Amino acid sequence: MKFTYLAALAGVFYTTFSWAIDPFVVKDIRVEGIQRTEAGTVFSYLPIKVGDTLDEAKATEAIKALYATGFFKDVRIKSEEGILIVEIDERPAIAQISINGAKEFEKDKLLEGLKQAGISESRIFSRSLLERAELELKRQYITRGKYAVKITTTTTPLERNRVAINFDIYEGRTARIKKINFVGNEQFKDSELRGQLVLRKPDILSWFTKNDQYSKQKLAADLETLRSFYLDRGYLEFNIESTQVSITPDMKDIYITINLTEGPQYTVSDIKVAGDMLLPEEEIRKLILLKSDKVFSRQKLTESTKLITDRLGDDGYAFANINASPELDHENRKVAFTFFIDPGRRVYVRRINISGNDRTRDEVIRREFRQMEGAWHSTKNINNSKQRVDRLGYFNSVNIETPAVANKTDQVDINVKVEERPTGAIMFGAGYSDRQGIILNASVSQNNIFGTGNFFSLDANRGAINETYAVSFTNPYFTVNGLSLGFDAYKRVLDTRKLPGFGEFKTDTIGAGIRVGVPIAENDIVSLGLAAENTTIDVFANSPQRYRQFVEEFGKSTNNFPFTISWARDRRDSAIWPTSGTTHRLFGEVSVPGGDLNYYKASYHQKWYFPLTDFLTLHINTEFGYGDGYSGKDLPFFKNFFAGGNNSVRGYDLNSLGPRDDTIFSSTNSTARRLLAVGASKRVVGNIELLFPVPFLKDDRSFRLSVFADGGTTFNRFTSTTVLDADGKLVRVDGLSDLMRYSAGIALTWISPMGPLKVSIAEPLNEKESDNLQRFQFMFGQQF
Repeated sequence: MKFTYLAALAGVFYTTFSWAIDPFVVKDIRVEGIQRTEAGTVFSYLPIKVGDTLDEAKATEAIKALYATGFFKDVRIKSEEGILIVEIDERPAIAQISINGAKEFEKDKLLEGLKQAGISESRIFSRSLLERAELELKRQYITRGKYAVKITTTTTPLERNRVAINFDIYEGRTARIKKINFVGNEQFKDSELRGQLVLRKPDILSWFTKNDQYSKQKLAADLETLRSFYLDRGYLEFNIESTQVSITPDMKDIYITINLTEGPQYTVSDIKVAGDMLLPEEEIRKLILLKSDKVFSRQKLTESTKLITDRLGDDGYAFANINASPELDHENRKVAFTFFIDPGRRVYVRRINISGNDRTRDEVIRREFRQMEGAWHSTKNINNSKQRVDRLGYFNSVNIETPAVANKTDQVDINVKVEERPTGAIMFGAGYSDRQGIILNASVSQNNIFGTGNFFSLDANRGAINETYAVSFTNPYFTVNGLSLGFDAYKRVLDTRKLPGFGEFKTDTIGAGIRVGVPIAENDIVSLGLAAENTTIDVFANSPQRYRQFVEEFGKSTNNFPFTISWARDRRDSAIWPTSGTTHRLFGEVSVPGGDLNYYKASYHQKWYFPLTDFLTLHINTEFGYGDGYSGKDLPFFKNFFAGGNNSVRGYDLNSLGPRDDTIFSSTNSTARRLLAVGASKRVVGNIELLFPVPFLKDDRSFRLSVFADGGTTFNRFTSTTVLDADGKLVRVDGLSDLMRYSAGIALTWISPMGPLKVSIAEPLNEKESDNLQRFQFMFGQQF
């Protein structure tokens, strides 16, 4: 039997062949040494087939091809009477991977990281890949401040040429920032500079923010923040010379040293405007926030450039280039700027493309656009359009891009991408009262029915106190110019007998009405409405005297024709997640002559949103209400204003604030006097909230936290006074200052997949013994 070895290794092949082989035709191919690998797998990678002529070049190519698979640690080729024999030694396969001692990371995440490094079950084992995987694990731990981490790897051979890999991890203590030092600062104290940084020494919130753990990315961001801090205060020559990060030998404490050069503070000496000025120079100068003889600020420079760019964009110059060129006077520490203006070509909008609206019709979005196709590009109109679409409340996000049209220098497209959110809801409200226990209510509504933008709601609420059955429909674009039309039909029952501390009565109201809304400006709308309703009133032995007197005067059943008029202005940047802007609503209601009641009511509601930082928003809410009767009649008691509860002054029971009626309460065995809330003709409510995202969910627009302070009440008189009661006795009537109640607390809002969830915990600040408190409140809903 004659054997001729052709090769052992591909790299050795060229140098070890000291003899030549005679080429031969391969009659058959045999694979030897395989344990797990199928012979067909070897054949699929082998570039030699039966019938081919094998020579030295092809043998070398075959060995290189099999080595390249990574499946084998040794490959040999020999021949025997025309038969090609391939002898291989397989690399072991990974049978299992175990990780012990991991607490900082979930094991699944670590396994995923190992897989990306090439180590996972069923893969071919490689010592070099294993070492790379160890380094990857250490890197992940170092990003969490675990500099003392130790990883011990053990490989155990198994049958059928397999191995088991075990990672024993000793995580060690997380290294914390011990101190941040500044070298070279003279104008600002270390404490002030540290306050600009995200990285900091451990404090009471470090467990939550992790800002006491060193991160290269955080440090880079902090250095840029520090640079902006100095440049915004005129230090044009500020420079960070170097940074040193050191860790103690026990791997527990980190010291950061920042070496900087402040340089002199510069003031602005002169502002010039040059280039192709399509606008009057006076108008351009008004947009420049930098002023002569004032300290230089990079922030103002950036904002000035943006204002000029946006202004030119309003006239169609979407690609205007504004370059502010500085001229430094080092000796006098002054800087002059010349704003070079290059408006570029004027462009118009070719097409508006909308995507992401699987449910909402295109026309619902397009009718909110103030930038038209075929019109000159306008930055103001595009931004206004984005805000109007966002304020619809149908979308979680609205993104607009304006790419240039290919091969066109004077055209752009507007690409609108929206992310839809559920707009229908089955709402459930709940609160826990110290006196009532759990209060529940429910309703069904759809703000965007069938994707048309029309509103439809069906309320079917039934509780111990309120019972409501109502149908409402609104078409916000009944006409193409934005005139809206709506209808309402309702049945409302209010029974206060189970409301602790409230004057007892029961009303059953059935009515229907029509509404028309007329837009009078871009963000302003006036609404008119007329309804007809019948109210049946029941009073009881324990009802306040004024309630019984009303029924004696008007009877148990009254007809009323309320006419309503309102003005609303909405300038928020978003309906779901507002950070800036205001809303105003002025509402009036008057009974039309011809009914049994003669009264009028007016209320004003305003909200302000002020962005304090990128993630902090100040929200201020104010509400005022006033009502009275006319033609010698009083305001009906069931038309009174009320306050207290989740939507006014948190921490107090629903509708429990304001004047109280001293009423004799009769029971089976005794009589007693109670102070009952009866509402009033005037209402005042104020709220101030600091809104911010959940710290570890900053980019999630569905979560929002707030700390708040509430105040408000209802009242009949502005000042306290003493009057004669029905029995001729002097009694004290409290005024606004005596009836005001305050509270403070924390709240969470979550637009969850199941619907909106609002939770608040409030502590009353000046409660009295007779007040009914409700410290914990929540509302939740299910959306569809």
